[in-house]
Amino acid sequence: MVKYRLAAAAATGLWLSLASLTGQAATLNIGTQGEPASLDPARVNGTVFENTVLGDLYEGLITLGPGGEYLPGVAKQWDTSSDGRRWTFHLRDDARWSDGEPVTARDFVVAFRRVLDPATASVYASLLYPLHNASAISQGKASVESLGISAPDPHTLVLELDDNTPWLPSLLAHIVTSPVPAHLIERYGQQWSGIEHIATNGAFTPESWRSHDHIAAVRNRYFHDAEDVVLDGVNYYPAEDLQAGLSRFRAGELDIMRDFDPQRYQWLREHLGSAVHLHNQLATYYYALNSRQGHPTADPRVRQALNLALRRRVVTRQILKGAVEPTTSLVPAGISHYQPQPMPGLDQPMAQRQSEARTLLEEAGYGPDHPLTLRLRYNSRDDHRRIAVAVAAMWRPLGIRVDLINAEASVHYSSLAQGDFDVGRASWVADFDDASNFLGILQSGNPKNYGGYHSPAFDRLMAEAATETDPDQRQALLEQAERVAMSDYAMAPIYSDASRNLVNPKLAGWQDNAINRHPARWMHFDES
Repeated sequence: MVKYRLAAAAATGLWLSLASLTGQAATLNIGTQGEPASLDPARVNGTVFENTVLGDLYEGLITLGPGGEYLPGVAKQWDTSSDGRRWTFHLRDDARWSDGEPVTARDFVVAFRRVLDPATASVYASLLYPLHNASAISQGKASVESLGISAPDPHTLVLELDDNTPWLPSLLAHIVTSPVPAHLIERYGQQWSGIEHIATNGAFTPESWRSHDHIAAVRNRYFHDAEDVVLDGVNYYPAEDLQAGLSRFRAGELDIMRDFDPQRYQWLREHLGSAVHLHNQLATYYYALNSRQGHPTADPRVRQALNLALRRRVVTRQILKGAVEPTTSLVPAGISHYQPQPMPGLDQPMAQRQSEARTLLEEAGYGPDHPLTLRLRYNSRDDHRRIAVAVAAMWRPLGIRVDLINAEASVHYSSLAQGDFDVGRASWVADFDDASNFLGILQSGNPKNYGGYHSPAFDRLMAEAATETDPDQRQALLEQAERVAMSDYAMAPIYSDASRNLVNPKLAGWQDNAINRHPARWMHFDES
């Protein structure tokens, strides 16, 4: 048996005496890129802003430190069987919901089953697929009771896996694996997460939600580490309009603005100095291409032509002023134990690429008498609009007509999930440092597979990689899977993104990190 206890001594020592520092208790105001689809962890869409909000409201078995490092959360320690397929988590005795009720192992059992229940339709169900029977349950082929999870007693949780999954702790820090208050679900059913009923177990708990205005959260007095949480509360303001968000930040209305227009990076550095944070991030900005029957992009020749005609360096250099790097792969550089696999044919001169693209479109039946028309959806932000307009212009010489459709983030992602598009703006930010986290969004049946890409060869390689315990063999399988998808032109990668944040210089506890996660639990204002 192997025992685990994440090394939290340094973080604990650093933050143990926060209350005694010169920092003053206050409410933190954060501008986010939108508002959550729900405060129910099983019903989120997986956006960065949902991670921002729900990451402060809930604590899972594993939690995140100020620099994105993994620390013990509700689980104070755990151990695994010699074959790595049985994980036993020992829960802390002082974990409480914000209504004072204890957090128990049963709350995790209920939570995991809800995520995998087809009736919930959680977009993150696949994150739990390492658990025994998880995939079958999600597909409606097995009952939720058959899931490899059990609670022998209120403070012990056992997970049974189909295969050794050494990166399981990083999965368990994701918001979708947060516990849910079983006692409230029994009482209120699906209405449990409404503001009038909800209880959360994180450092903060929601007090009010005014739609399209803000969510107000206050310090959870029952949180096990409440004495070392300095902030009184956090307000989350949806700010899809980056210019408006910048104005509010400069006016002091926001302490953190969780994005800024990359085109203004140099200006911001000159005028806001240390408040501007640009940091490498494991993230890819891409266009989903709808592969479903009835869409022109279902034809792989059309998808290839669109990729050939994309001038990615124009996007990154001229539109985004060099704040990001162009990419022709789904998996970004920097992922551990992996070499990204680029799309074939995109290293040719542009004139040759355009000629090949025209030929492909002609073979697909498109030309002056039958022009290709595409619906390109993007969520309402200036940088997304500028990129969409530029891409439409890049495709125009091929005789392609592009109808641009914009909507607020929640409506936009709902349209993508429903497959109501030909080309759709999207991005993927790493939930954990592993290539499978990116490649998984192209697997058949994954709700994040917006384009409906389906390849038996790709799915087979991903399944083989999921059961391969040798790191080098696993890497080879994942790289082969990406080559298959990129050769199918399954989507249109555009650039490897960077995290962009504006942070009040008086706010202590902020640390830039590759997963761009920043729990408010660790922050305070230093007025010294």
